[in-house]
Amino acid sequence: MSTSITCTSLSFAWPDGTSVFSGLDIAFGPGRTGLVGVNGSGKSTLLKLIAGELTPSDGTVRVTGEVGCLPQNVALDTALRVDEALGIAAQRAALHAIEAGDVAQEHFETVGDDWDVEERALVTLGELGLGHIDLDRTIGEVSGGESVLLRLAALLLRRPDVLLLDEPTNNLDLYARRRLYAAVAAWPGVMVVVSHDRELLELVDQIADLRAGEVTWFGGNFSAYEEALAVEQEAAERMVRVAEADLRKQKRELADAQVKLARRKRYGQKMWDSKREPKIVMGARRRAAQESAGKHRIMHEERLAEARERLDEAVEAVRDDDEIRVDLPYTAVPPGRTVLTLQDLGLAYGARVDGGLDLRGPERIALIGRNGAGKTTLLRTIAGELPPVSGTVATHVPMRFLPQRLDVLDGELSVAENVARFAPDATNNRIRARLARFLFRGARADQKAATLSGGERFRAALAALMLAEPAPQLLMLDEPTNNLDMASVRQLTTALESYEGALIVASHDLPFLESVGITRWLLLEEGELKETGREAVGDPA
Repeated sequence: MSTSITCTSLSFAWPDGTSVFSGLDIAFGPGRTGLVGVNGSGKSTLLKLIAGELTPSDGTVRVTGEVGCLPQNVALDTALRVDEALGIAAQRAALHAIEAGDVAQEHFETVGDDWDVEERALVTLGELGLGHIDLDRTIGEVSGGESVLLRLAALLLRRPDVLLLDEPTNNLDLYARRRLYAAVAAWPGVMVVVSHDRELLELVDQIADLRAGEVTWFGGNFSAYEEALAVEQEAAERMVRVAEADLRKQKRELADAQVKLARRKRYGQKMWDSKREPKIVMGARRRAAQESAGKHRIMHEERLAEARERLDEAVEAVRDDDEIRVDLPYTAVPPGRTVLTLQDLGLAYGARVDGGLDLRGPERIALIGRNGAGKTTLLRTIAGELPPVSGTVATHVPMRFLPQRLDVLDGELSVAENVARFAPDATNNRIRARLARFLFRGARADQKAATLSGGERFRAALAALMLAEPAPQLLMLDEPTNNLDMASVRQLTTALESYEGALIVASHDLPFLESVGITRWLLLEEGELKETGREAVGDPA
């Protein structure tokens, strides 16, 4: 039997009653499938249901073969050794014992037929660009991006029949992404990948578009999907125009019919008043006219209702993803104003900023560098979360920092309550009015932060920081496009276009950096922070 995933009449709701799926039917066969959809559509939830990490409210999930899953947020125990994270510690220890002369039976049972497990592990690490990592090192000594690749390496060593990848390029630098792309392209079994990374989605065989609890299939990669969707949307918009024209026509015809009926009624009344015909004849004519008029009116009203229904169906087929609208009048920074000063800064884990670095006015800085270079450490030091080893950091304006893990939110509080923590003097009405601009309207603002999708959680965290009082004039973002679908990245770009303060963004997403109008590029490399240009951030492929 070939490997496959089958979900039948699948339903799932969060403990607070928020429904994600109701009666969803979907199946994945051999090959690579890109699962796309707007944030909050349930992509990550579906992967967790397939992996058995969540239990459906109703329906069934059936998987033939072993499942391996790379979650959106990889959290590995920092005390683990690399071989433990790879799942080969016991086999490796047994091999070393046998090589040392210990021929106990349990060692041979532990190794089984996998005598080359250590060599395979080293080869797999090398293929993923982790050849420099010793199997005896601890997870605490590797970067966030290297942790993602280690988790992927563990899956590749296990060789599961089904591989589920949830935003796997999060935290990966350009070089690491190339390694991941190669592993995805070579995968022989069933793969379902959730991602906003265009280049990764160009490697899939088909696209499953999850929207409003239903799935639409498109053959080919992401480019083919976009082309097909554009044709579909053009046809949908054309149908809206046709339906609108038909609705206007039906309204005119109903109005014309009502005018004619009114004239006929007046004529009949005039004939009745003048008594030109016998009363019994005029009564029969009046009843017939009233019956005819009623049928005529009903016919036109039914046509109008049908035209309205066709228009509603046509409008529903047109995708109209909302955009974030932000109005932040108090974030502007005068061009000459000193925002941030760094002087001979020594950071934890070895990175440093020699000499001085000043940020003035509404500058937009891109902080770039390989995984493990120290970008997050630098941002956390500026934010005051880590003390500098040496030197000084001085921020001269209100500052806010949005970390990768989005831990500024309290999962037990609602979105509105989280924002209220940062703006304690703001009224509830003011908070909700401004949250609506971040697409949290009505009951959405009352949803607990713990139940939000990755993209919604980011949007809520961004709202909390940008609506904080005092308004931030220096905003620092660490890998902000992680977990965001492409519509949400556009929303974020729109929000940052409205922001008039200084900006520091650590990111590997070059198209995003270019879209937000970066004015300076800073490269953190080999423990040093250097001024560079966009041309230095080339494609390493």
